[in-house]
Amino acid sequence: MQRATLGRTGLEVTRLGFGAMEIRGPRIWNGRPVTDHEADRILNAVLDSGINFIDTAFDYGLSEAYIGQYISHRRSEFYIATKCGCTLVDRGDHDDTPHTWTRENLLRNIDESLKRMKTDYVDILQLHNPSVEDVQSGSLVEVLQEIQRAGKTRWIGISTTFPHLTEFAHWGVFDTFQIPYSGLERAHENALDLVADSGAGVIVRGGVGRGEPGVGLGDEQRWKIWEAARLDDLLEPEESRTAFVLRMTLSHGSVDTIIAGTKAPEHLAENLVAAERGPLAEDTYQEALRRLAEAGEKPL
Repeated sequence: MQRATLGRTGLEVTRLGFGAMEIRGPRIWNGRPVTDHEADRILNAVLDSGINFIDTAFDYGLSEAYIGQYISHRRSEFYIATKCGCTLVDRGDHDDTPHTWTRENLLRNIDESLKRMKTDYVDILQLHNPSVEDVQSGSLVEVLQEIQRAGKTRWIGISTTFPHLTEFAHWGVFDTFQIPYSGLERAHENALDLVADSGAGVIVRGGVGRGEPGVGLGDEQRWKIWEAARLDDLLEPEESRTAFVLRMTLSHGSVDTIIAGTKAPEHLAENLVAAERGPLAEDTYQEALRRLAEAGEKPL
């Protein structure tokens, strides 16, 4: 399994990580039903495959509890990143998961997350999509640093997007950034370099566009750009569209790891094969970028 150094954290993470949102259960953001058996099977398959980076969040339904139940005994085999700022609810099992940006709530979040996951610390604690104003008014960086000094997290990060991403990057205080990005969603493409140049690690979500519609859970509207850009012409023999998108995301020089979520071991296996093939050939990558830009998908 190919690895990369996650910015200043120094963590050697697998370039393909696992996004545990897909085992959150049905009542969170239109999640799919998941059984205990499915959660057990996919989480252990992830570790058995060699993947060593798992991302979750306080408000991802059953996700943290499943991690604690099924792989906490394998804690030395993986790095765990979770997110905070989510309003304290019973296991996150609600249709709506609002955020409360206060010291008290962040402290409750991390303590409950550690309890659920049956661990004494997380490797990365990320703010879960706050605005710049939220972080400043709640003195949230200071709260994260307080949690870090207590030994409950090794590093601090943020999950964010425009328009807040740029200012957060300039602060120079976050060790990692989680950002949505793929060839089908290029808005943040140049911002990945900005983050990497600041010394922070780059974690990409949405790096496979949730998979080709009909095969994965990708949005049909988003995937229309594939046809418009005529990307089928660039596929290698027997290569799937999803695999190509994953490899294209890995081709961006500032991407350290992609968190791809699934509850299906067969989809995990397909992602692993694509990740092992590594980035696209440079001429293929540049041609894909050119065609996407021509079709209207380009960075902001």
